[in-house]
Amino acid sequence: MARRSGAETFTARWRRSAHRARIALRRSGVDYFRGDGSDWIALAGLLVIIPVITCTTLLNPVWCSPTALALPIVAGGLLLRPASLLSLYATAAAALIVESIALGPYADGPARVTPGTVLVVAACGFFGLVLAQFRARVGVPWRRGGTMLFDLRERIRVQSALPRLPEGWHREMALRPAGGQSFSGDFVVAARTHGGRTLEVVLTDVSGKGMDAGSRALLLSGAFGGLLGSLPPHGFLPAANGYLLRQDWDEGFATSIHLVLDLESGDYELLSAGHPPALQLHAGSGLWEEKAAEGPLLGVYDGAQFDAVKGSLAPGDVLMLFTDGLVEASDRDIAEGIDRLTGEADRYVATGFEGAAWHLIEACAKDVNDDRALLLLSRRG
Repeated sequence: MARRSGAETFTARWRRSAHRARIALRRSGVDYFRGDGSDWIALAGLLVIIPVITCTTLLNPVWCSPTALALPIVAGGLLLRPASLLSLYATAAAALIVESIALGPYADGPARVTPGTVLVVAACGFFGLVLAQFRARVGVPWRRGGTMLFDLRERIRVQSALPRLPEGWHREMALRPAGGQSFSGDFVVAARTHGGRTLEVVLTDVSGKGMDAGSRALLLSGAFGGLLGSLPPHGFLPAANGYLLRQDWDEGFATSIHLVLDLESGDYELLSAGHPPALQLHAGSGLWEEKAAEGPLLGVYDGAQFDAVKGSLAPGDVLMLFTDGLVEASDRDIAEGIDRLTGEADRYVATGFEGAAWHLIEACAKDVNDDRALLLLSRRG
């Protein structure tokens, strides 16, 4: 019994030790790829690779030329911190000296250490050091930088998601950034208020486009999302205007349109801050009507007034909100763009507007170098 108990104790102890080691290894790996851990593992690996490359070069310089030392240097520029890079560069320089002595003068034949080899390796090291210093100054290692950008993009996408509507309503949103990028200066925030009876939607176009406007759009979408539903509908745009003024940006303006829709009656109000008009399709007549509210750009001056325009969505009616990138271009004015948009939208009247938002952007502004956004709201008959 004592022998069996000792065996079980030893086995249990070994399993606990293995579990702790596995957890520690996993945590160190997570920290490393997040950028929170030390870079000594990468440094040690690259320091081992340099002698391997050097030996291979000495054995067969034709297949492994001396410029192969640029490979660990490039990898070091991506993986290591500036202080660790200096150790790597010193090792690479020593390896070049060894290769130069062992292979002989470059004038004696090919596959020698030439001045060009030294320049190539030195140039790679210089650019790697510049990148490492930039990352250190920003405080975001390369392993975490891509994840952070992905997280920012996903946050914008989640914040732009429209809430689920009751039966009898259809909504969809399509957003296409300029130049095929992942970040856009156009965004939507939406919420259902008053116990879910009211839908409030704000479509905003930040000055600039693509990556240039993406960071400001992320900041504004968070701020606007906090304001929406916390203030009376007529107080939202004045509060948003004051927020932009306090930022004191060089390009501090934005256009915005605020929809307040009663989901039971279909009545709505539109408030605009320099935004293109909304378009409503009346199912009874089959005609499109512009709904243009008055108001200045956000972030231009304090004390701005925003006047609302009212309307109602009957069964079968459709309401479209969009940004100027969809209807404006250098070779056409906004009126021509709106005519083209309504002409394309007429094709979906008979079949319904499910999935129409993305196709309308493709048909009306596929190659426009600007952010484009389109929001469709329809009340089923």
